[in-house]
Amino acid sequence: MTLAAFAPRPSNLPLSRQWTAAPAFAALTGLILLAAVPLLLAMALDPRVFQGESVWMKPLKFHLALSVYLGTLALYARYLPSSWPAARRWRVYVAVVVGCILLELLWIGGAAALGTASHFNVGSLFWSMAYAAMGVAAVTLTSASLVMGIGVWRNAGTGLHPALHLSLALGLVLTFGLTVPVAGFMSQNLSHHVGVPATGASLAVMGWSREVGDLRVAHFLATHAMHALPLVGLLTRSQGVVWAAAAGYGLLVAGSFAQAISGLPFLPWIG
Repeated sequence: MTLAAFAPRPSNLPLSRQWTAAPAFAALTGLILLAAVPLLLAMALDPRVFQGESVWMKPLKFHLALSVYLGTLALYARYLPSSWPAARRWRVYVAVVVGCILLELLWIGGAAALGTASHFNVGSLFWSMAYAAMGVAAVTLTSASLVMGIGVWRNAGTGLHPALHLSLALGLVLTFGLTVPVAGFMSQNLSHHVGVPATGASLAVMGWSREVGDLRVAHFLATHAMHALPLVGLLTRSQGVVWAAAAGYGLLVAGSFAQAISGLPFLPWIG
C-alpha cells in the first residue's frame, strides 16, 4: 500500500483549487515569507539584543510560524465544500482573519523596532491595551482552523479516503481546541516559564527551558495537531486508529501542559 492510494482524485480536486478556495491565505503565505527577508537583513545590521537574542528574532519566528499555518490552511482549503469560495460570509471571514494576522505581525515587528517586548508587555496603558487587543486577534486567526475543520468534516465530496478525511478535520479542529486554552493560560501567566530559570539552560533549536516549566512545549504541540493527525491519516485506513491518535495527541498536549504548570522542565536531560 502506498501513500498515493490516499491522495485526492485529481479529476475533481486539483491542487490548484487552493488558489480559488482560499486565495488570500495562499497569497499572504508568500507575502509573509518574502517579508522575512528584510528581517534577516535587520538581524545582520542591527546589533541590539533583547532578552538574550536579537530584537528581530521574535518577528522572524512569527513570520515563519504563521507562513506554515497559513500555507497549511491554503493547502487544505481545496477540501472545503465547493460552495464556500463563492459565499460572501466566507470571504468576509477570510478578510477578518487576514487582517488579524497582519495586525499581529505589525505589532510584533513594531515592538522589535522599539526594542521592547510585544508579548507579556503590560508596563503601560498603551501596551496593556495592545496586548489585550492582540490576544483577541490571535484567537480570531486561530479560529480559522476550527472553521475549516468543520467545513472539511461536513464535505462528503473531498475524494479522500475516510481515514484521511477524518484526520484532516480532527487535526484542524484540535489545533484550535488545544491551542487556545494553552495560549490563554500563557498570556495570563505573563511568561513562557513557570518558575525562574537560574542559568537559562535550554534545549537546542527549540529553546525550551531545561530548568523550569515551559508552556511553549504544549503550545507548539497544540498548534501542530493540523500536521500530526493528517500524517496518521496518510498511514492508516482505519478511522478507529485516527480517533485513537486524536485522543492520544490530546493527552500528549495535556500532559506537557500539566508538566509545565507544575514547574517541571520538558526533557531536562537533553541538551
